[in-house]
Amino acid sequence: MKLAVATIVAAMMASTASAFAPAALPFTRGVSTQIFSSEPEEEEGLDLDLGEMFEMFDAADKGEDFEDAAARIKSQEEK
Repeated sequence: MKLAVATIVAAMMASTASAFAPAALPFTRGVSTQIFSSEPEEEEGLDLDLGEMFEMFDAADKGEDFEDAAARIKSQEEK
């Protein structure tokens, strides 16, 4: 009886210990992880301060066109 319990405990310990072992992946040698994509497009940032951001939010709430609002706010900034 003691031998059966000891065998069961040993089998349980062996199976849980292998659950935390890293998996062997023999087919991964020579595989490149490089991601192919086109060059990222450069976007022009607005660089707004907090007040200007709130003006943009207000313009969006009113349904104003984004480009028009950005131009208006940037022209106010230059003055």
